[in-house]
Amino acid sequence: MAQFLRGKQAGVQHDLSVGLAPELFALDQVARYGINSQISTLAYDPVQSLLAVGTNESRYGSGQIYVFGGNRVSVVLSTPRKSSISTLQFCAEKLLSLDSKNDIAVFSLETKKMVASYSPPSKVTALLTDPTLDYALIGLQNGETIAYDLDRQALAPFKITNLWKEHDPRARNLPVIALALHPRDIGTLLVGYPYGAVIYSFKQNKPLNYLQYELRPGAPGGIPDPITARRLRTPQLVHAAWHPTGTFILTGHDDSSLVIWDYKTGKLVLARTLQDVNIDRPGNVLSSGSAQSGTISLNAPLFRIVWCCKQNSDDTGILIAGGSPMDTANKGLKFLDFGQTPVYATSSWQVLSDHFAKPKSQYRLTTPPNTEAVDFCIVPRNSPHYAGASDPIAVIALLASGELVTMSFPSGHPITPTNQLHASLTFVHPFVNLISIAYLERTRWLGMIEKRSQGPRILVGGAEATRPMKRYEDRNILQTAHADGTIRIWDAGHGDEIENEAMLQVDVARAVGRTEAVDISHMSMSGATGELAVGLRAGEVAIFRHDRNHTFGQEIPHVHKNEFGLDDIRDRADPTVKEGLLPLTLLSQPRGPVTALRISDVGFVVAGFEDGSITVIDLRGPAVIHEANIPDFAKSASRGSIRRSTSNHNQSRPEWAVVVEFAVMSLEGEEYSSILFFIGTNLGRFITFKLLPMPNGGYSAQLAGTVYLDDKVISISPISADTGSPASASPNTVASLRNGFRLNGVVIVATQAGVRIFKPAGAKGASKTWNDFLCDSARVVRYEDRGYAIAGLFGDGSVKTYSIPSLKEIASARLSDTLDTRRFSEAIITPTGDIFGWIGPSELGVVNPWGSGQDTTLSLDKLYNKEALLPPRPTISNIQWISGTQYVTPSDLDILIGGADRPPSKRMVEQMRSEEQQRRAAGRSADVAGPSSSGQEEGYWAYMQRQVQERTERLNIMGDSMDRLEEQSSNWADDVGKFVSQQKRKAVMGIIGSKLGL
Repeated sequence: MAQFLRGKQAGVQHDLSVGLAPELFALDQVARYGINSQISTLAYDPVQSLLAVGTNESRYGSGQIYVFGGNRVSVVLSTPRKSSISTLQFCAEKLLSLDSKNDIAVFSLETKKMVASYSPPSKVTALLTDPTLDYALIGLQNGETIAYDLDRQALAPFKITNLWKEHDPRARNLPVIALALHPRDIGTLLVGYPYGAVIYSFKQNKPLNYLQYELRPGAPGGIPDPITARRLRTPQLVHAAWHPTGTFILTGHDDSSLVIWDYKTGKLVLARTLQDVNIDRPGNVLSSGSAQSGTISLNAPLFRIVWCCKQNSDDTGILIAGGSPMDTANKGLKFLDFGQTPVYATSSWQVLSDHFAKPKSQYRLTTPPNTEAVDFCIVPRNSPHYAGASDPIAVIALLASGELVTMSFPSGHPITPTNQLHASLTFVHPFVNLISIAYLERTRWLGMIEKRSQGPRILVGGAEATRPMKRYEDRNILQTAHADGTIRIWDAGHGDEIENEAMLQVDVARAVGRTEAVDISHMSMSGATGELAVGLRAGEVAIFRHDRNHTFGQEIPHVHKNEFGLDDIRDRADPTVKEGLLPLTLLSQPRGPVTALRISDVGFVVAGFEDGSITVIDLRGPAVIHEANIPDFAKSASRGSIRRSTSNHNQSRPEWAVVVEFAVMSLEGEEYSSILFFIGTNLGRFITFKLLPMPNGGYSAQLAGTVYLDDKVISISPISADTGSPASASPNTVASLRNGFRLNGVVIVATQAGVRIFKPAGAKGASKTWNDFLCDSARVVRYEDRGYAIAGLFGDGSVKTYSIPSLKEIASARLSDTLDTRRFSEAIITPTGDIFGWIGPSELGVVNPWGSGQDTTLSLDKLYNKEALLPPRPTISNIQWISGTQYVTPSDLDILIGGADRPPSKRMVEQMRSEEQQRRAAGRSADVAGPSSSGQEEGYWAYMQRQVQERTERLNIMGDSMDRLEEQSSNWADDVGKFVSQQKRKAVMGIIGSKLGL
């Protein structure tokens, strides 16, 4: 009976929800985009072209590991216990993580699962891996260094004791600060302690040199404090790194000192900061402050130091995060480009010192204002060696806020993440402030591409899994507005195959002609034309259209052309964009923030402002065709709610538009249909306008009626009263008006307190008041061909659906366990029922209520590419070998750490199998060519057994080989010395003989 009465009142004669039953209502988690918490660490693998991102634990969940590849490749990995991710490192086909609970987890990139977990006996303070080793070296709080076997998933018998404790038994609190392998000789390890660094030899099993940075009285150091400068002091070590050739060592200290040492002698070459040099010399006055001036300028701590090199490893530079003066406005990264390293054997000490004191050039890799880079991830061109800093092409900086900034290297030019990084990473590049969704036709979206001048792709690894196709649905085109005034537009899909994965970018700051106060408040995109309208809190409305840039590659000044109330801004197009969404026109009027904005599919834009005004724009001019003030409509308003007492109180409150919607239907009492647009206000007023054609070909807006509802309007859904389909103002529908097309329609208006179905512009209709909780978001949705319903998100954390027109509850489910209830007002419900809501500050979840209760967010993408081969590790030079350097290969070090009894690793077995297959293939080719004269072929297992025996024997003969090499090198050096002495003696005797006339 209630259905009949409400249908009669609303003018809807059919049950539009007849095919919807409660058993069809089950929540499916379709997808997740963004990052669940603040980013804590980054790692990049140039061989597989993958980027790993670790996050901190927060109230939104445990820290997670995201691994991103090319296009939409993404895999999420979780640690055994709830914790924050501290460190990430790629090691061949594995990914290692260290978390805040002191657990080391080993993940396989091939299986995307955790294969091992280890909890060391002491707190882990340093972690070191090398792609050519099957071991992870772990530095502990007690000063020891242990080795974990990544292949056998067990602790190796190898251990390095506290080397600094042996050097200075009185020292206390000596954790391992840093670990670094020699870039060319893997048999040499650099171990950093708070009081200095130690060079350790695996082959000799002993320390070779101790590097301790001491400041004599009077030396300023990194902090020019006249009080502390009077005594001997030892700044604590915080970083340690090798020169790419291994000739020098760099240590960073807690006073922002950068100290360069000679590797062979252990002698200090130069001590400097970013601004000053020779800071270890007494009496030296720093430019950053002095005792005479009475000021002391403190430097920021050194967050990270990496010694980079180009393709030529002698061409080097140091990239530094931190170390800048605290009063510096821009605390970005600093790169000291030293250029070609002088030849060590022929250069004097002064030449070497001047080389590091006077860099060839210095680059400031700037970050956004009032931000500070606390970490960074270098993107090498192709090699993972040289500590991952070989021939970098870009650097991804991590800011203190958790945001990311990508810059070219070494110039520091900003690199947009659009079509460079995964869509989820754009949520923190920088943070997303606002989202909106447009429902574009599939063919229209496939034609919207962007051609932008960009460098080489940063991420190309992995392979996407095959997903089901839903070609005939309108695409969910997500628009994300960021803190820097950019908007990124991409297909969020329906959990299906995405045909056009490209992302479009709109630079709103450039369109409005400023970089500050570009806070985007509203976005609206046309589903038919792809045109975009953007409203700002400063009051401007910018409109963009997909087009070719006729000024591509040219930076031209803007010329104001204010025609019909609008400014032509086509000359503000980004010169690096050849084709894309380009600026078209700008409405700039001081009316307060934009509070409502809607662009139609037929070329009209309606904008509402905080002062209560509205503006209608016809894009065919473009021109402003109507302006009005909402308070002026109060006299013509009719009552649409039984709560009449609130209207008098609302009249004294400021009122502005919050919702705008376009439609084509017949108004109450009219026999024809018109183009309409509806406006809902923050006080519950519902206003109807008609757009009428004019003789000159233009259009005019005319007020059709005003209705008072009970509370703030949150959604307006015009539908057909006969079928329930949307009564949208599409191009085909508007074109049919010329032929007398008539649509019997109604509007469903949801407010925070209730919902009403009525025929505009009158007030009569069916209504329902929500029970106990306010509604934050609502929309009319369709489930396949079964019918239509009203879906709403409520303050109790639930999603509920109601039938049309009876307004009875069909089903409900809890969403508070999946989405953040406090941000339900920012959630968006699509026409197909998909719910886009926030899970955390930078993570967006997609939920479908018409599902089967499944979680389909588990990624099936592939990460590991077996065809991507690891390049060989760099080795020592011929001169170093001739001079007596005892070189240890990764295989030798594998024996030294694992022992002779350790079976071959899985990687070695795979290599043996591959070699055996190649040998057999060569043997078959020889058999085809002719009979072989050799005996029975060696079997695979016999071959592997022989390899194990040879590997064991190498441990015994390696010492003898090294002794012979040392003896030969010593003899060679003696012979050279004798030869030089003879030559000197002959030269002296020749001079004496010539003087005596002999």
